[in-house]
Amino acid sequence: MIAALLFAWPAAAQEDPKLPPEKKLDEEINQRRPGPGEPLRYVPPVPDSLQVPPPRPSERREMLPVPDRWRIMQALGFKWPWYDPYNQNVLKGDLPIRAPDWFVNVGVVSDTLYEARRLPTPVGSQPTSRDGAIDVFGQGKQSTFSETLIVSLALIKGNTTFKPPDYEFRIVPAFNFNRSEVEELRALRVDPRQGTRRSDNHVGLQEAFADVHLRNVSDRYDFDSIRVGIQPFISDFRGFVFQDVPFGVRLFGTRDNNKWQYNIGWFRRLEKDTNSGLNDPWTAPRRDDTFVVNAYHQDFPVLGFTSQATAIYNVNRDGGRDYYNNNGFLERPAVMGDARPHDYRVGYLGYSGDGHIGRWNLSTSVYVALGRDERHPLAQRPQDIRAAFAAAEVSRDFSWARVRLNALLQSGDKDPFDGKATGFDAILENPQFAGADTSFWVRQAVPLVGGGGVALSGRNGVLASLRSSKDQGQSNFVNPGLLLLGVGADADLSPQVRAVGNLSYLRFQDTTVLGVLRNQAPPSREVGWDLSGAIQWRPFMSQNIVFNASAAVLLPGKGLKQLYDEDKRGPQYSVLANLVLSF
Repeated sequence: MIAALLFAWPAAAQEDPKLPPEKKLDEEINQRRPGPGEPLRYVPPVPDSLQVPPPRPSERREMLPVPDRWRIMQALGFKWPWYDPYNQNVLKGDLPIRAPDWFVNVGVVSDTLYEARRLPTPVGSQPTSRDGAIDVFGQGKQSTFSETLIVSLALIKGNTTFKPPDYEFRIVPAFNFNRSEVEELRALRVDPRQGTRRSDNHVGLQEAFADVHLRNVSDRYDFDSIRVGIQPFISDFRGFVFQDVPFGVRLFGTRDNNKWQYNIGWFRRLEKDTNSGLNDPWTAPRRDDTFVVNAYHQDFPVLGFTSQATAIYNVNRDGGRDYYNNNGFLERPAVMGDARPHDYRVGYLGYSGDGHIGRWNLSTSVYVALGRDERHPLAQRPQDIRAAFAAAEVSRDFSWARVRLNALLQSGDKDPFDGKATGFDAILENPQFAGADTSFWVRQAVPLVGGGGVALSGRNGVLASLRSSKDQGQSNFVNPGLLLLGVGADADLSPQVRAVGNLSYLRFQDTTVLGVLRNQAPPSREVGWDLSGAIQWRPFMSQNIVFNASAAVLLPGKGLKQLYDEDKRGPQYSVLANLVLSF
């Protein structure tokens, strides 16, 4: 019996189950009234266990091994060249190296700049470049070419998609070549025999730090981390008081699902290369320490607005010796008064906010400066520092355009000899405000006294601080102060082209100190009008290739005409072209 069943098994397995009888086509398409249809005429067959096929033998699963989950696409045949930054690239941190959670990130930036400008340029105090040059200021046309190559190398451990990295090690060297040309001798170097052209190069170290993730404090990955080394730091949203890449130790983190952020840090400023502005790691650091504590609160006081409270304490002890820059000019102390070295201590208390209230964008900062200058060279006595600063920008977006209104108030000093320094100054400013580096007043350092050793304002600085330089000089709280009122607009003409325009009115708060330095009656407080415009072109709608061009002119007011005799020399201007290539 069993043998008969086994013999009949193949034939039974090959027989098809009975199918329902075919219906005639006419019956399928005949119309009928709506309603319940006839029951199915098909009767399922009785299941037969002998008709069920036996289970298939266990077979090996067909699969290809992949080294990690990041390279799944490569295992399917999708591979891109190593130099392609737009797709998965091990050099851009998209794929781990060796270990499953160690990534490397390499970045290269080429920054090329050409700038032509006209500034009041002092006539050489020894020989001059032409006969009959006996005035204080001579020919002011200048030009500068600068090429900077920045290489960023980072090693990161962790999954940065949803949590902070566990470790980060970063080093950023920068290589610069620059060439400048002027019309007056002794404008570029203290030795007039070196002529009116100067070529220089420098290798700087812009970042070199280790970042260690200390702990997570919530299931939302709020954290505490510490960073040690040369690192970038900005004290507020717009860089009004302290923005630098100093050596320091910074403890930072977040709380309450990133609604609270904090920084606690100590920083020691590094010397800068005079002609490139890069860090100079080959010389001893400055005796200038900055202690910072700040906290950010998102969505406070209204949704979409971030508030920041800041306390900064700056201790400057550079008064132990004179310091001359790479071109041979005296930087510390500044060439004013008796030019004797001095130290100072100053604290900054401030509030900053950035965000939007409804459709209106708002960015604001308010600071007070309290401290003591042990011996100001102009007053030749100790002075108590009591100064204030406020700035705000209100803007609104209209489709592809943004219109901006901005105002800035820097307190000035009314009496340089009364023992009170009431002119506000920063530690190292780099303001993104009122046109930033497209503005003439912000971008250019206009010489005032000391053969150009003291300027009205520093390069890439908005404050009328009367310092030798922003990067290498000391803060000066005996200054005329400033009032700035401006209007501007940003327009995205296309995804590739953006246009920017700014118009600012500038006015000193008090010009007594200017009259003392120039040994003349205090000039008028009116500085003039700063008009600037810029175009940005991104041919690939990304930051890989960016071309910037800008032009700015300072239309002199009565005060500037009295200081520089601008009726005879014409307006001051600045024109630049900048190409940035990034990988």
